[in-house]
Amino acid sequence: MPMSTHTQESSAQVFARLADGGGSGTDDAVFRQAVMTARDGVVIARVVPGAPEHPIIFANPAFEQLTGYGATDILGQDCRFLQREDRDQASVAELRRAITRGESCLVVLRNYRKDGSMFWNELSLAPMRGADGRVWRYVGIQKDVSDRMPAP
Repeated sequence: MPMSTHTQESSAQVFARLADGGGSGTDDAVFRQAVMTARDGVVIARVVPGAPEHPIIFANPAFEQLTGYGATDILGQDCRFLQREDRDQASVAELRRAITRGESCLVVLRNYRKDGSMFWNELSLAPMRGADGRVWRYVGIQKDVSDRMPAP
């Protein structure tokens, strides 16, 4: 069930702004500790101009715990692997539109853990922009919301 792009600043937007140095004097060590100890999964993917894939360059321990995949399993892969073959979802189309437009979005996706079990993933995605205004990274904050969703 897709959730529309919203006007309030999402967690991913706040993260992207702080990571780009737009915070109010956020110390790098404090920021790094916050990300590493966050309860929600945090992933950063690199934008490769002209390429359809956005390889993961960072995932925090909560993402690894949520999905069952370790860093060696996921670094360099596009997050689409979490959908396996279950890509015919309205939320996937909404996510792709947001990425194409360089926008933020909040969607709920059916994703699959390393052990094959399905979970409902609330993904808050935000672009990180370089000094030239172009999107150079995406940050995704992920939360298991299976307890709020109907059984598949």
